[in-house]
Amino acid sequence: MPMEFLLFGLLAVLLIFMIFNTRKRTKQMKAEQEEKATKTVPGVKVLLQGGIYGTIVAYDPEDLDSPALVEIAPGTIIEVHSQAILRIVEPKDAVIEEAVIDEPVAVVENDVVANDAVTNSTDAPAIETTEETRARLERDADDK
Repeated sequence: MPMEFLLFGLLAVLLIFMIFNTRKRTKQMKAEQEEKATKTVPGVKVLLQGGIYGTIVAYDPEDLDSPALVEIAPGTIIEVHSQAILRIVEPKDAVIEEAVIDEPVAVVENDVVANDAVTNSTDAPAIETTEETRARLERDADDK
């Protein structure tokens, strides 16, 4: 008889632990979803469930059944389920600096450049800020 009470007591403790752990996890997930919903605004770069990066064009945090519009390339906008947005891509803190040429470039035979440290500034991809993306999307919408 005492062994049965011990087992029932252990079972009760385990159930209570599972209930509290589930509540804690649910609160944490809900807080993360609310944070994502507040950060998901037009012009923000996001990562979708399929591994595709894009920029939010339209998103309704109130109606999660309505599709979100995501621009995956300039002029290419796709509709995705709002829950397909995996996370917001935070911009890197690193600032891209253009190379400053202080020393002359060494030239060898056949006009081949020997100094690999010199880069052409036109090779760097243009990085658009959130405000510039919003302005471009609004201009594109006005043109249509």
